[in-house]
Amino acid sequence: MLPIAKLPKLSHEQMLEPEYLAFLTVLKQSAFSGDIDKRYSARLAQATDNSVYQFLPQAVIYPKNQQDVAIALELACRKEFTSVVFSARGGGTGTNGQSLTHGLILDLSRYLNQVIEINAEEGWVRVQAGVVKDALNDALRPHGFFFSPDLSTSNRATMGGMVNTDASGAGSLVYGKTSDHVLGLSSVLYDGSILNTYAIKRDELKNIESVTDNKLGQQIITAVASMCRDNRDQIETRFPKLNRFLTGYDLKNVWNDELTEFNLSRILTGSEGTLAVITEAKLDITPLPNVRMMVNIKYDSFESALRHAPALVNAEATVVETVDSKVLNLAQQDIIWHSVSALIKDVPGGQIDGLNMVEFAGDKDDVEARIEALCKTLDEQLKSSKFGLLGYQLTSDKPSINMIYAMRKKAVGLLGATKGRRKPIAFAEDTAVPPEKLADFIMEFRALLDSHELQYGMFGHVDAGVLHVRPALDMCDINDEKLLKQVSDQVAALTIKYGGLMWGEHGKGVRGEYGPAVFGEHLFGLLEDVKGLFDPHNKLNPGKLVAPREKGPLRYNVDSLKRGSFDRQIPVNTRDAFPDVMNCNGNGLCFNYSHYSPMCPSFKATGDRVQSPKGRAGLMREWLRLLENEGVDVVELAKQKPLGLLQRAQNTLKMSREYDYSHEVMESLKGCLACKACASQCPVKVDVPKFRAQFFNIYYQRYLRPAKDYLVAGIEESLPLMAIAPRLTNAVAQNSVSQWVIKKSLGYVDAPALSVPTLKQKLDGHACRGYDLEALEAIKEDERNNYVLVVQDPFNSFYEADTVYHFIKLIEKMGLKPVLLPYKPNGKPIHIKGFLDKFAKTAQSSADFLTKVHALNMPMVGVDPAMVLCYRDEYRQVLGDNRGEFEVKLANEWLLEAIKTLPVSDLQIDKSFTWFSHCTESTAKPNTANEWKTIFSHFGATLTTVSLGCCGMAGTYGHELENKPRSKALYDMSWEQAMKTLPHEQVLVSGYSCRSQVKRFGGFKPKHPVQALLSML
Repeated sequence: MLPIAKLPKLSHEQMLEPEYLAFLTVLKQSAFSGDIDKRYSARLAQATDNSVYQFLPQAVIYPKNQQDVAIALELACRKEFTSVVFSARGGGTGTNGQSLTHGLILDLSRYLNQVIEINAEEGWVRVQAGVVKDALNDALRPHGFFFSPDLSTSNRATMGGMVNTDASGAGSLVYGKTSDHVLGLSSVLYDGSILNTYAIKRDELKNIESVTDNKLGQQIITAVASMCRDNRDQIETRFPKLNRFLTGYDLKNVWNDELTEFNLSRILTGSEGTLAVITEAKLDITPLPNVRMMVNIKYDSFESALRHAPALVNAEATVVETVDSKVLNLAQQDIIWHSVSALIKDVPGGQIDGLNMVEFAGDKDDVEARIEALCKTLDEQLKSSKFGLLGYQLTSDKPSINMIYAMRKKAVGLLGATKGRRKPIAFAEDTAVPPEKLADFIMEFRALLDSHELQYGMFGHVDAGVLHVRPALDMCDINDEKLLKQVSDQVAALTIKYGGLMWGEHGKGVRGEYGPAVFGEHLFGLLEDVKGLFDPHNKLNPGKLVAPREKGPLRYNVDSLKRGSFDRQIPVNTRDAFPDVMNCNGNGLCFNYSHYSPMCPSFKATGDRVQSPKGRAGLMREWLRLLENEGVDVVELAKQKPLGLLQRAQNTLKMSREYDYSHEVMESLKGCLACKACASQCPVKVDVPKFRAQFFNIYYQRYLRPAKDYLVAGIEESLPLMAIAPRLTNAVAQNSVSQWVIKKSLGYVDAPALSVPTLKQKLDGHACRGYDLEALEAIKEDERNNYVLVVQDPFNSFYEADTVYHFIKLIEKMGLKPVLLPYKPNGKPIHIKGFLDKFAKTAQSSADFLTKVHALNMPMVGVDPAMVLCYRDEYRQVLGDNRGEFEVKLANEWLLEAIKTLPVSDLQIDKSFTWFSHCTESTAKPNTANEWKTIFSHFGATLTTVSLGCCGMAGTYGHELENKPRSKALYDMSWEQAMKTLPHEQVLVSGYSCRSQVKRFGGFKPKHPVQALLSML
């Protein structure tokens, strides 16, 4: 019998430690109103962040409000729950295990994510801890403000995480760190009591009861104020004057310079959740600059860029960012490059090996004056070949500046896309030294890495002396894991040598062991005392930063349990068979909050990290590991035939009684819409639909498939038969009884109606029909450039015949001869459902035919993006070298070439259209919008393009009854409003599934762009 993916015990609940299970039972019976998730899959999804570490929590708690947090912490103070510990978590973007725990995760991102109040007049905002940073700025923008501390993960990092790590990034010399903007915090202490902290006058400390009625809070405020005042001289002496000197507990800035004002919020900001659970923050906000301009300066080496950076800072730049050649080269292979390539043009006669991005922001006259002065200096330096300058480009367009930053922000993930088993990883990636020492420090840092023969990429904030360095290591190699610790120790010592520290931006996390060397015995002892005051029983994120005196040593350090310890249990041949599963580096770009981003619609619809590419990759890694531990060769397993029907039926009946971790993986993967946004948007190109199909193929060797899967798998072969009598087919399928049966027995919302008349009927007698391979070969070679071969797909040919018919008429209007190729199943629906053997046969048959046609040198064009792109992607994945040589073009790709031979229209047609792309198309072919614009402009029309998230249909996904609520939610997020604001005749949509979704929820069927072009001709 085929094996199951076994876990140590029978169910996810039985795997919990008894004390935690008892705690969660009592918590559920209390007034707690949030969610409690004990699923093994949910725990795995929260076991990793953007670091190399993996700590499996006992469960994940999603509080709905501050009171829920208080209830949980107060309950944990009972003597029977002494070992229950917590770690608060936001976006999970930490690079050093900051929020990871073996206890309970308090995830504040699901519900505590509101902007509570914006006071533009006084310049502040009040937010809950789970608000994503970019979402906050979206809310502030209409008021003319933004929250200025920036960071590369701003589209998924939460404000609670930023406060807890005292986050900063680009422009910190001007904008400061998060702590510089915190006006007040509302936190839950370990005993469940609420403490509000804000700036108070020194005299108010004499009457502490007037400051707060929280007894524990009174003790903490009094003790910390005294401690930091009494040790002021030593704190000033020991703490260097460094923009990014993160202490964990800010002993220095809790008092102002004159010792007249005290703010305990400074102690909490940067404490990484070890002192309290911060639930709300009052923050000051910054007016948006009137003008932004950027100079992209190119160098012959990375060292030249570093050496030049201090002069750029002295030019009063707002931001000075840098990237090295490795990051630039990786960016050129990514989807992001099409947006920035024109802004970083190659320099004739010189390779760009370093880039400084220098931004000036502020009032127009001031910015222009500073820019003019810098450009004059750069021109002089170019003439003298000083600083290794190769050239520079000036950019004043805000969208372009934002795209440059998007490329820089993506650098973290891009480095994970390097080839080979060694991948650049985070562990010594946020060193900070005085900016004037940065170049020398980096040269010595490089020599250190070179001595270990390591490859690495570098980028960062040279204006603040912070550089992100990611050495490439294979964490499945035990020797490389040991090398990580050795290099980490050496880097920690090197930073101290240069008057800096190892953690200049991302917090300490598991690196608390280096604290004593940085702070000295006395001040480190004060940090321990602070921890003891707030959390005497060590229940809040224990093992990080410091432990209370007599409660140590720290539980976690650089050698703590890593993901590689689990991954190396998976054989190399299995890892190679599932590269997308193994390559996920946890950068979390799939958690992008924006409804207008195409990235991972299933996560957006559910808010469940299990339903994300990162979550799915983690679940799959564990599935592969568990099977290997049972002695199963997964690669060989994939080649086996399914169990007999009776055996599969018996296994299916036992599913509710026999725990199989595979069911949790299935639950995650079947929620995927197979939109393939992850395959291009993810910096490391994690292709979930690819490994989803692989999993389905194996899973259904043991269990019965749903009947609807067979319906989908057979649809391409069935459609030509059903189209013989379309009216009869529709009458049978569309009546109320049939629709009820379809819903109840197959789980489908409805069955789309066949086109009447059919495409065959519409083209009856047309010259484009009747061509087989032999007829195509008979066309004279000198006439073939007049022909265009239309490749059919099942959905447009049989459900939306007008689209194909109108495309044929458009080709004719352009003076060319269309040929409707014989219908050949594409196989996309089969692949989505994981029938890999059948898909391989279908794809091979289609590829063989198309390869023969391709040899005739006539363009082949399809109208549906998802189907056309399947020939390029899934066919190559499954067929490899057997795919043959052929190209099926998208309609826009062909038209872009075809219009070159047509005269440009001298008419300004009084027509404007708005184009919405299919998500697979917009992510796999990001320049499609510009191509359609060019095409419509050629014919004298105006085309506006709109970028939206997924419409929610995604092939068959939106037709399935169980998916309807999520499908509708996705449509409502971005498409609904857009469809309401435009005249129906103006809307153009490329994808068949998107047009179907608009018809279902918008009440009209949009046109394909080729239909709009035909109407103009």
